[in-house]
Amino acid sequence: MLALAALGTSCFASVPVELDLTSPGGMHHVKFYGKKSDSGANVLCYRVDFNGKQVVEESQAGLQLDNRVWEMALGMRSLPQPDLWMDRMEIDSVSYTRHDAEWKPLCGERSRVRDHYNGGTLYLSRKDGSNYRLNVEVRAYDEGIGFRYFFPEHPQAVFHKVTGDLTEYTFPAGTMAWAEQWAQAHFEYLDVNAIKKPVERALTLELPNGVWAALADADVDDWCLTKFVASSDKRNTLASVMYSPVDVVTYYATPWKVIMAADRPGDLLEHNFIIENLNPPCEIADASWIRPGKIMRETTLTNEGAFRTIDFCAEHNIPYMLFDWKWYEPCTSHDGDATKVISRLDMPRIVAYGKEKGVGIWLYVNQHALQKQMRELFPLLHQWGIVGVKSGFVQYASHRWATWLHDMVRYAAENKLMMNIHDEFRPSGFSRTYPNLLTQEGILGNEEFPDATHSTILPFTRMINGAADYTICYFDKRLKNTHAHQLAASVVFYSPLTTIFWYDKPELYHGEPEMEWFENLQTVFDESHVVDGEPGKNVTMARRHGNEWFVGMLANNEGSEEELDLSFLDKDKTYLAYVYTDGGEEIKTATQVKCSYLLVKADETMRFALKPRGGAALRFVPADTQTAKRYKKYKGQTL
Repeated sequence: MLALAALGTSCFASVPVELDLTSPGGMHHVKFYGKKSDSGANVLCYRVDFNGKQVVEESQAGLQLDNRVWEMALGMRSLPQPDLWMDRMEIDSVSYTRHDAEWKPLCGERSRVRDHYNGGTLYLSRKDGSNYRLNVEVRAYDEGIGFRYFFPEHPQAVFHKVTGDLTEYTFPAGTMAWAEQWAQAHFEYLDVNAIKKPVERALTLELPNGVWAALADADVDDWCLTKFVASSDKRNTLASVMYSPVDVVTYYATPWKVIMAADRPGDLLEHNFIIENLNPPCEIADASWIRPGKIMRETTLTNEGAFRTIDFCAEHNIPYMLFDWKWYEPCTSHDGDATKVISRLDMPRIVAYGKEKGVGIWLYVNQHALQKQMRELFPLLHQWGIVGVKSGFVQYASHRWATWLHDMVRYAAENKLMMNIHDEFRPSGFSRTYPNLLTQEGILGNEEFPDATHSTILPFTRMINGAADYTICYFDKRLKNTHAHQLAASVVFYSPLTTIFWYDKPELYHGEPEMEWFENLQTVFDESHVVDGEPGKNVTMARRHGNEWFVGMLANNEGSEEELDLSFLDKDKTYLAYVYTDGGEEIKTATQVKCSYLLVKADETMRFALKPRGGAALRFVPADTQTAKRYKKYKGQTL
């Protein structure tokens, strides 16, 4: 690792003090500076450019506080009360740093992450006898800009009550957003001025100057949910909306605000490791018990069903089985008791059978039981031999519940339990610090049967946040999309814990040959690339695990003609491509997936005619001499 190196100091008081940063490769540029409002108040402003193009025009930054009660309680009763807490803040000085390091995720879309930025801190204070200070910490990465507010320790120990986030984002006129009002919602393509209800992050934006941008956050375990809404008095401007006040004891750092910009939407997803970089390193000393993999739900809640599902998982290389809700009852009431299993399930026998077959058991637990019994329950589940907990219907948006939820993950780690948080919660990089949080929902997933166009929006929006439990369905008759689309989705939507066969039972499988895709599918990768795509149109994702590549191609509701440039493969090798496409009625299986096996090289381009709501999944494995003799070469035909 390279150490931090201080580069700068303060400026003379007679010269306006500004923070001016450019990322190491010169791609992102950010500036923070002060101005006077029409009323004479001090206003903190910033702006962001990408490759010389405006991303965020001059916008307000800062926080609103209401400390009046604590000031009076601590004898500071004569302090002035400006309209905005920031009104009397003055910029004192600025300092600069550089940082370049590399770290290895335990579970990730890439096996190595470079943390390379130019940083700076803007120091502000009030000169009215209040002793209030505020720092703005800024990092300029080639992947984007991160900044947060930091409260130095207050000498009179005044508690800080943050009641509002003044941070705004003013974009060029004509900026469009892929917006959703809650984490499991459908998307709307809206002008930023039309966002009348708060919308989720990550918020992906298409600027009229050709730049793609995204607003996200990082390191949020001690804060509340923040969303975006159109400003009521400034055109082309998004305001920040805090779900609840946040009580602060100084010193204290807020979450990071993240502004990403790129020339193409796929780069936003490829660069989402900026969010991990803005979170603390792993806190788990021995993480050897954290193992990613695939998981299948058992739907009958019977011993017989559990044994059949465990056998199916063992046969098809699925290392985990989940009992979803109702293994204890009532699970949606504080009167439920998650320490007692329903009578028709012999949990010790099931766990023992799973261990014999190499299949770990996960259990769903609702917030009612977690809130009431977590301190008793988690050690007990570990004693039972349970490997993971899927938490359901947890509250997370207020400051109180956000700290509760993240402390739950910490306590799960103390008891060597992996976690999957379901429903509305979205990640902001906490899995870097506590990688036992393998995944979370926060997505309109497959269990609700969204259409194919929705599938092509998600990689460029929700997936910027990080892993998502999309709950892949396969044999269910309610699917709106093709089976090849479902296969491809399992690699497009990254999740270290990948749920497959959500509504399915082992008896629905009838020897479909494409099952080998799921058997060989990996859930963590050494590198990941968005080969092609645009929200609402299509996506092609390529991920490498060891010397194998997995590719998923998703079409929208209309279908598409696609080309796959194989230059990501090793140029010195011949690969056997396992190709899974929608074959139509000529394929005499229930899923109608066509399985093709072709020899390819890195200098070739493969062609596909993806059906409406369709897709294609491909696995590339280096071919030895014997394998090369058994299969035909790809001849440029459309698949």
